[in-house]
Amino acid sequence: MSSTIEELVQSLNPKQQGYVNLELPDPTNGEYLLTVFRLVPGGEMNMLQAAAEIAAESSTGTNFRVNTETKFSKVMNARVYQMDLERELVWIAYPWRLFDRGGNVQNILTYIVGNVLGMKEISALKLLDVWFPPSMLEQYDGPGFTVDDMRSYLGVYDRPILGTIVKPKMGLTSAEYAEVCYDFWAGGGDFVKNDEPQANQDFCPYDKMVKHVKEAMDKAVEETGKKKVHSFNVSAPDFDTMIERCEMIRNAGFEPGSYAFLIDGITAGWMAIQTIRRRYPDVFLHFHRAAHGAFTRPENPIGFSVLVLSKFARLAGASGIHTGTAGVGKMKGTPEEDVVAAHGIQYLSSHGHFFEQSWAKIMETDKDAI
Repeated sequence: MSSTIEELVQSLNPKQQGYVNLELPDPTNGEYLLTVFRLVPGGEMNMLQAAAEIAAESSTGTNFRVNTETKFSKVMNARVYQMDLERELVWIAYPWRLFDRGGNVQNILTYIVGNVLGMKEISALKLLDVWFPPSMLEQYDGPGFTVDDMRSYLGVYDRPILGTIVKPKMGLTSAEYAEVCYDFWAGGGDFVKNDEPQANQDFCPYDKMVKHVKEAMDKAVEETGKKKVHSFNVSAPDFDTMIERCEMIRNAGFEPGSYAFLIDGITAGWMAIQTIRRRYPDVFLHFHRAAHGAFTRPENPIGFSVLVLSKFARLAGASGIHTGTAGVGKMKGTPEEDVVAAHGIQYLSSHGHFFEQSWAKIMETDKDAI
């Protein structure tokens, strides 16, 4: 431990000491969810003091010593276990037993990017990467229907799946919308999706949109001899309406595999994502990330990265999520951020910004995994 780090450790008060262990034995032993934050203190605290306060607030503590803590509650403390002062980075380990054992992604995020993003002791706090141990992955759903499943349905293996989003994004009637879908499918396209604000507008009633899309798809399939897919936005004002829209689609006569459900994951919420995943595990679940820029844009010092958002989307059960356009087109982004995010959730194992994440639930040393 360097003299500078030793001085920082000596500066910790007794409460803060309970949230720091720079000699934590084997953080990857399966007991911890691991994180890396970029942290810039905003008050009078130094880097390690501020990191300890972040670990406290995002696990068991608060901004003062809690007299009612127990021996067991201390075991649940998050721990700062590594620092890089030059790059303004801190590594924090969270005992994953802290989290709702029902596989609740919302609960994790409430801890690690909840109150801490509003603390006055920080001027920058961005969660850059996260690592889930196999023991924790057992508690979460992951995707039920994957891109490989969609490829199998479409019979498309040697090229990208060709998809589009109907524009204007709003303003077409249900019949006009379906006509645009038909034109794209008839021209060789595979996949059409509602845009993120599509709902039950007066000029495009949801039930009529579903009916006309089914007619357009049937006609395109008959004429081309190729299967087609449509992704319906089932985000809604309440649970009952969301399920009603899903059931309307399922009962409209679509062939299994020919429809997907889209949820505006950030604005509709993680509970909506996980509800659809658990109710309809055989349906491709499309996570639209509208509003992500408030958290992920690189010039925003507070929030989380595209990679973190994408990893949690996969953990929650999304089949697919926008990871960005890598600096091409209208959306802000870079290849370093967007491509790493895509690879981080697409492959069984991939190196992120800091962690090597395996999505397998078996030993990494197994040479003949099925």
